[in-house]
Amino acid sequence: MPIAGTGMLMTSMDIDAAHEREFNAWYDREHLAERVAIPGFLEARRYVAVDAAPKYLGLYSTATFDVLDSDAYRTALANQTAWSKANIGRFHNMLRSVARITASRGVGRGAALGLVRIRPSTDGAAALRASIVTLLDPGSLNGIISMHLMESDPRLSKPLTDDPAAPNPAARDWYILIDGTDAEAVATVMKGRFDDAVATTGSALISTGNYRLLWDLAKSDLA
Repeated sequence: MPIAGTGMLMTSMDIDAAHEREFNAWYDREHLAERVAIPGFLEARRYVAVDAAPKYLGLYSTATFDVLDSDAYRTALANQTAWSKANIGRFHNMLRSVARITASRGVGRGAALGLVRIRPSTDGAAALRASIVTLLDPGSLNGIISMHLMESDPRLSKPLTDDPAAPNPAARDWYILIDGTDAEAVATVMKGRFDDAVATTGSALISTGNYRLLWDLAKSDLA
């Protein structure tokens, strides 16, 4: 499996221009390392939008899904640093998915990432999953390294910046991740590849987006 582990935390957000420099410094100097150090976390990757919204995206791989509902992770969330609290309080348009990687095909990771966001129908999830799985093998697709399906857990997928009791239809969304070497190749694969699978199961295609990798950090990189 090209993605390490079977759990995935995905966060994305916008930040106002006045605080963007500090936001990036916080992410690069504190936040990624802090999260990767949590027991069960394996690696983290940061992205910036090429043609997507929100502007910034983070992916955090965990050994299993249960790590994202563990005492260690909950303790980290409850004990944010002052720098973290200041930056998190400035997030706009935050999306947060606590998810399972249910299918993964290909080998390796690319510097270009495509993100397809889908809202499965209530009774069509199994059929949608089966259809998507048949489309994830990169095969001979030029510029595509690997593709993956992540399915959000509705109980745990809540933005840190919103009222936890507020309705959150995005909490049950699924995401297809397309790792590639070229943004144009990724955009070509995203365009229409999954439309039939979504339409025939009564699901909804919410958005697509194209991101480029800023940097990544593995557990083995930590001192």
